[in-house]
Amino acid sequence: MARKKIEIYDTTLRDGNQGEGINLSLADKLDIARELDAMGIDYVEGGWPGSNPKDDEFFVRVKDVELKHAKISAFGSTHRADAKPADDFFLQKLVAAKSDITCIFGKSWDLHVEQALRVSPDKNLDMIAGSVGFLAEATGKPVFYDAEHFFDGFKSDPGYALATLSAAVESGAARVILCDTNGGVMPHELAHAIREVRKEIPGIKLGIHVHNDGGLGVANTLRAIEEGVIQVQGTINGIGERCGNVDLTSVIGNLELKMGYQAVPEGNLSRLTGLSKKVWEYLGIQGPSGQPFVGPSAFAHKGGVHVSAVQRNPHTYEHVEPEKVGNSRKILISELAGGSNLRAKLANRYPELEDAKAVKAILEEVQDREHAGYSYEKADGSFDLVVRRHVGKFRTLFEPLYYRIYSPSNEEHSDSDGLIEASVKIRVGENVELCAAEGHGPVDALNKALRKALIERYPALKELHLTDYAVRVINSTEETAAKVRVYLEHSFEGEIFGTVGVNVDIIKASWNALIEAYQYALLQHVEFVSEISEGEQEGLRQDKSR
Repeated sequence: MARKKIEIYDTTLRDGNQGEGINLSLADKLDIARELDAMGIDYVEGGWPGSNPKDDEFFVRVKDVELKHAKISAFGSTHRADAKPADDFFLQKLVAAKSDITCIFGKSWDLHVEQALRVSPDKNLDMIAGSVGFLAEATGKPVFYDAEHFFDGFKSDPGYALATLSAAVESGAARVILCDTNGGVMPHELAHAIREVRKEIPGIKLGIHVHNDGGLGVANTLRAIEEGVIQVQGTINGIGERCGNVDLTSVIGNLELKMGYQAVPEGNLSRLTGLSKKVWEYLGIQGPSGQPFVGPSAFAHKGGVHVSAVQRNPHTYEHVEPEKVGNSRKILISELAGGSNLRAKLANRYPELEDAKAVKAILEEVQDREHAGYSYEKADGSFDLVVRRHVGKFRTLFEPLYYRIYSPSNEEHSDSDGLIEASVKIRVGENVELCAAEGHGPVDALNKALRKALIERYPALKELHLTDYAVRVINSTEETAAKVRVYLEHSFEGEIFGTVGVNVDIIKASWNALIEAYQYALLQHVEFVSEISEGEQEGLRQDKSR
């Protein structure tokens, strides 16, 4: 049986762009439009023609973008009170945009009519009717009407709020979108208002556009659909002014997997996580790790009891299959982990983890290290080295002897361009290497010097690249004597991994994390012909005891 289709109208490029700290370039907007089209979004609102040169240019340039599914919408408002529709600047710009549809907003709340527009209630109705009618005739294409502040208006004066909708419908609006512009309506209030709209204006085709100021954006949107709404307006990742718009990723996930509706074309739901990540990347923002459906922690399991249950049946702690939305399960390692965490995460790589003694020893070391300030949730590389040491698969491929950092004096600073010099001394096999390098900061200099010392012996390290560096103070009550935790993220041969170092000295902590990153990368790359000898294992045990 065919599922009922819910139209998805994306306003990331316009409403989302109004969020604090968000400023999409023209190229960004065009690229995101392509991504939304690939996802199968029905309508993409490109901007407000006439409000700024970027939006004007968007509607020119988007015509050269080959879109297979999405229709482009141009956004605007009803005409000014002192102008006729045909003479209004912004309505003329909407016509000139030549978009697939136009969407305009008008006032449904008597408070706004009186205090924002400062016109009579009848004049506002004329502005709504005149604007919708003019655009429908001038463009020959569908006109959507956003009833701004509808739910607040309905609470204030239900009769007048309904009259504003009738004015739009009678003038040819193809969709009337009910807006919770301030984001404060409750689900039961919203449902009551929609029932009254459908009763008083039979045949009206409704959309819903809510903001998230009360934390109810998704709940209100889904409730509206239950009441017969056929279109959802929102933004990817819920970006937007104040607390944001409703998050379309959550709406789409729930519609498709929980409510039996079709929101995107068949087979496209698995693109959802990728779309979310790409939009965050365009914004230069790291999204919430726990973002429903699409966040990196949306299917992350940490407690040993939880992991054990998930291994037997994922439904015990997962509300949907992560693969259906393009996400994946993540098993975390921490002091809360149990043996099931280790086996679930690493059994394929290390069959030795079936040994209960090895598992117990690994967990005890993780607990001791986390008590000392380490954290392995994101440091898969460092954790892998811990495991290797306990299962006899660790080999020191180089031995760090010492490092030194040189900072130029004030007199030298003008000639150094602010560069820091570092030297490292390491033993590789029978050879001792002493190398120096300059970098933008001590960690960059250490990284370059270490690479220089190892690259001849291990050419594969050309593929090792530092991608992230983060520092956190652990015991801040100790003030300047506090420990710091340094997290390094590297990419190597297609893998992203993290390592961690802890020390009261930020450079020492960074050095330790850097050494572990190089050790992990090399151990991943080098294939050993034989097992590590008993003598080497004994040496490792002695190193560990020291």
